[in-house]
Amino acid sequence: MYIWKHFKTITHHKFMVMKGCFSVGLYRQGLMHDLSKYMPSEFLVGAKYYQGTQSPNNAERKEKGYSAAWLHHKGRNKHHYEYWMDYSAHAGRGIIPAKMPDNYIVEMFIDRVAASKNYNKENYTDDMVLKYYLSGNPGAFMHKETRRKLEKLLYMLAERGENYTMRYIRKRIIPKIKKQNFLKSKRYK
Repeated sequence: MYIWKHFKTITHHKFMVMKGCFSVGLYRQGLMHDLSKYMPSEFLVGAKYYQGTQSPNNAERKEKGYSAAWLHHKGRNKHHYEYWMDYSAHAGRGIIPAKMPDNYIVEMFIDRVAASKNYNKENYTDDMVLKYYLSGNPGAFMHKETRRKLEKLLYMLAERGENYTMRYIRKRIIPKIKKQNFLKSKRYK
């Protein structure tokens, strides 16, 4: 078991996501990000399958055919598109992806950047996040609007860099989120 190494890895990742979320104004999400990774059902699996170069969930998945830690994690963290799967309201369509709110799309983007930096360390480049995303082919499992918004940010990161993309999020996306939240709060008074 690699308890200390796993603890350092997830804490470093959490810190990077928190820093990214804070930089765009998502303070609560930055603080709350990935707290479930410290729960025994996720933490102990992470310590057991720790590799340092990729998610320990991949090693658990290879051994068991599934990752119990991942199933626990994605069911508790709204910044994963897999959280947003539900039965269709229309008979016969089965399980379909639901549209993610923009604040969680932003957190998902920041999470992916932080994970890539955490695992690639000094070899990290801004196009790695897009390449990793494309290799996973989430297509049918992500709502088309969520996918469009995430891909816009990933391509922007690869082509224009992190500073430009974070500034775009801060100036273009966050004001819309704040306006939506304000309108919601007015509706229920």
